[in-house]
Amino acid sequence: MSAEPRGFEPNADRTADLRRAFGCFGTGVTVVTTQTENGPLGMTANSFSSVSLTPPLVLWSPALSSLRHDAFANATQFCIHVLSDQQLDMARHFATSGDGFEQFEWTPGALGAPRLLGCLAEFHCSTYAIHPAGDHSLILGEVRKVIEGERGASGLLFDHGRFGRFAPDP
Repeated sequence: MSAEPRGFEPNADRTADLRRAFGCFGTGVTVVTTQTENGPLGMTANSFSSVSLTPPLVLWSPALSSLRHDAFANATQFCIHVLSDQQLDMARHFATSGDGFEQFEWTPGALGAPRLLGCLAEFHCSTYAIHPAGDHSLILGEVRKVIEGERGASGLLFDHGRFGRFAPDP
């Protein structure tokens, strides 16, 4: 038998509870990259979503508190990489550090943003719009080039604060 559902009003004292409730929605894991005057920069994000087919738009949402926020908010181009379940080290690395690209195979991408090799999909984007959204920004990108990796490979997932992989129902 399941536990009785608990309700609460989200407020400044309940941010941990709200984060836990948001964590019930499992997502894929991406690394977003851009080229800055100081070199390549990356950030792990699970706030990725497709938005529109015409024009082809995607969005992601970095926190204002991130030291990397402004570099991405000021970027004219970026690349969103959908990670495979074999790229946990990459996800963890770019969750804590924006540099250190020498640890991974990469090349300059179609629009200039770093292209991390071996990902399931890459969306090379021009910044389309940026909207304030509470303690985050919504960054919309117009997809200019798509690169698909190995078809049928499993993606890296994030659920309840944990990384994992999808297991299909037999």
